Amino acid sequence: MSPGMLKMWISIAGIGIMFLAIITIYLSRYKLKGIFKMITAILAYLFLILSGIILFVVLFT
Repeated sequence: MSPGMLKMWISIAGIGIMFLAIITIYLSRYKLKGIFKMITAILAYLFLILSGIILFVVLFT
């Protein structure tokens, strides 16, 4: 697999993780209550940070 194709798949994974972060942020803010709200919010922001790092690395390599 060429390096360009590998970068494409890594960036698609980063975009997918960002989409997952959007869904979990929505769930934590509007649909869940109590401890589940806090757990999903932490997970959502971890997904957001991870996807940002992935896309940043792909962009500058």
